Amino acid sequence: MALVLFGISGLIGNWIFGYIQDSMGRRPAFFIYLLIESIFAIATAFAPTFGIWLACRIGVGFTVPAIMGTPFVMAIELVGPSWRTHVALLANVVYSCTLCLLGVVVWLVRDWRQMSLATSLPFLAFFFYWWVLPESPRWLLSQNRLAEAEVEIRKMARINKRSLPAGYFNQFKTNVEESGDDMDSSRSQPTYGALDLVKTPNMARKTAIVTFIWFTVTSVYVGLSYYAPALGGNEYLNFLLAGVAELPTYFFLWPTMDRWGRRWTLCFSMILGGVACLATLSFQDDYVVMLVLYCVGKFGISSAFVVLPLMASELYPTVVRGIGISISGVAGMLGPIFIPLINYLGTESLMVLPLMIMGGLMVAGGLCALTLPETLHQHLPQTLEEGELFGKDFGYKQWLTCCPPRPNRREHGKDVAQRLAENSDVAKPLVSLTIPSSVTSAI
Repeated sequence: MALVLFGISGLIGNWIFGYIQDSMGRRPAFFIYLLIESIFAIATAFAPTFGIWLACRIGVGFTVPAIMGTPFVMAIELVGPSWRTHVALLANVVYSCTLCLLGVVVWLVRDWRQMSLATSLPFLAFFFYWWVLPESPRWLLSQNRLAEAEVEIRKMARINKRSLPAGYFNQFKTNVEESGDDMDSSRSQPTYGALDLVKTPNMARKTAIVTFIWFTVTSVYVGLSYYAPALGGNEYLNFLLAGVAELPTYFFLWPTMDRWGRRWTLCFSMILGGVACLATLSFQDDYVVMLVLYCVGKFGISSAFVVLPLMASELYPTVVRGIGISISGVAGMLGPIFIPLINYLGTESLMVLPLMIMGGLMVAGGLCALTLPETLHQHLPQTLEEGELFGKDFGYKQWLTCCPPRPNRREHGKDVAQRLAENSDVAKPLVSLTIPSSVTSAI
């Protein structure tokens, strides 16, 4: 019950906080999540009854997906295309190392109250980020808050010892003036919601595919983590090995994500993990082989867990990126609601039944990944128009293509401008504010 309610609260919180980060900004949204989570997490350790403890856990679950997702979105928006893979992998390397550390902490600190404090008090240190964490310049530009965006971009250029082109910010002011928007943000900015993700056919198709894969990845990742004690042997060791199994994924992902592309890396990872889970049906009585296949499955789903958020962030345009990630995340959070129940489906005669279900989901998700347009070497779409145009011509003939070449930056920019001119009636009108490569490379 605790795990199911934890998942339900995360589903609700993810939906709400998606709107918060797209309306208020990435930076203030993060600290709102952090405050809520810190209060409830620390209170958990002092709960006198199960009911109060459960209420505190629901409060923690309310913020967990958002407090993980918002910094990731912010990091992706702070760098140029060539650095997005590095940022995504670095964030997940730290996550996997901390997952291994969690196994050690729980083994050393057996009292659950002390363990709650040991895993929640470190969150207080993140409040010191208030003085160093910047706002996303892409989000500021999408809101026409040009003065604030200029401050952030100049700060980045100064710290990285790079110089901005002369008159660089004048192009944004000119575009805003031509669009009739108020640079002072005194007029209300366009508001966006979940319906904007499905109003146009290409965006609706991409949203549906990403959401299904997100549901699969989250369900299987959480499910395999919960399943570790059922393998037999030392449950602490099993959990630790499940975390260790994620570390080799980054040696695999670092070259493949920038060579194969996002689609094929995601597809291969999910199918590999799915086949490993399905193969456990033939080795139920062999603990060692079961553990090896389990780790291969964890390897595959962990790889997908890295690639999918990055690819989704590159597919959703800036003005609805937070909402898009949240919508897909909400669907993903349905998995942790049902996975604890699915894990209990395993019986003594068929303990691998949950693995069979998760393996089938992974294979299906991997095949769906091939139908998404490739995002490697592509600039992030800023507006709804750019989001609809991105991958619009991507058909079944391109599904099996791999290793996309690096495009010529100048020709790519001309192509985007031409397609925007030809499709000016797509979605809501909003000035196109694309950060040129001269700045993204400097960042």
